[in-house]
Amino acid sequence: MIKRRKTHTVTAGSVKIGSKHPIVIQSMVKFETTDIARSVKQINSLAAAGAGLVRLAVPTAKDTAAFAKIVQRAKVPLIADIHFSPDRAIEAIEAGAAKIRLNPGNIKNIKDVNRIIDCAKAHRIAMRIGINEASIRNLLHDTPARRRIDLMIKEMAGYIKIFEKRGFSNIVLSVKSSDVLRTIEANIAIAEKFDYPLHLGLTHAGLAEDAIVPASVAMGTLLQKGIGDTIRISIAGDPVQEVQIAQKILASLGLYHSNAPQLIVCPTCGRCQWDLVGFAQQVKKLLDKIDRPLRVAVMGCVVNGPGEAADADIAVCAAAGKGFIYKKGKKIAVIPQSKLLAALKKEIEKIS
Repeated sequence: MIKRRKTHTVTAGSVKIGSKHPIVIQSMVKFETTDIARSVKQINSLAAAGAGLVRLAVPTAKDTAAFAKIVQRAKVPLIADIHFSPDRAIEAIEAGAAKIRLNPGNIKNIKDVNRIIDCAKAHRIAMRIGINEASIRNLLHDTPARRRIDLMIKEMAGYIKIFEKRGFSNIVLSVKSSDVLRTIEANIAIAEKFDYPLHLGLTHAGLAEDAIVPASVAMGTLLQKGIGDTIRISIAGDPVQEVQIAQKILASLGLYHSNAPQLIVCPTCGRCQWDLVGFAQQVKKLLDKIDRPLRVAVMGCVVNGPGEAADADIAVCAAAGKGFIYKKGKKIAVIPQSKLLAALKKEIEKIS
């Protein structure tokens, strides 16, 4: 079992963030905030998929006005993403944001920061201090990559000092890069220095098919070390996929409980003498209709089949025209391979 890093608890609306509470999955609306109907629909789709918090961009006064209407119809607490304007931050807080995100690279004036903090305190909301590597770089006198972690930590420390002087501690921290190693190293450094909850993510992971590997490596490494209290997988595409990928990463580490069945499939080799992949795809369609934890294994031959069957609720393998069915590691049937799918379906229906 992973021992999570101890932090104090941050409250964002109805959501609790910190080591004593489940890791919160976040995502972000991909439409303009002024498109109220589509924004609400996407927020509620994300909530249904398992997101605990959803963020929206509010670059203009029209966006914060729309944000106030969206808050009334959203099924989860909302975060307002503040870019350069302290006025937008104040407006978003007053519009009902449960949390806002400030980037020290974008809002630097202490008077502006203090004004935002005082408003957040009055409305009892949370704030994330979110540093992106790209936002703190001076491209005219660029900081070498090897020194950017130190720069991010320095910026974070300075910003936190402003918040603490103002008596505000309901904060979450994040340090992000599009580089996997720097994201890992920066978060480890921040975790060692501060005891505030951490939000994990890569700034730009890519298209969904390209995002899964870097996101899994970065987030998985940090989560295995007990680091991370909220998580967002940034992909260019449907944000529901962000939630689904996050769930799978967390579930693989025992950090997320899901009712979705798990399908284990043999990678196949020269021993496999049947259309295992086609069979597994049909099994997946059966499992898509089930809403309860169930581990099903589809194996290519009798070499690994019995061993995998021992860890599955139900398992099958095939060889020489025969199909073998196992339940909780015990062989319960040997049937013609042609009847294997129908027999497996019956066994799944019995369990589910």
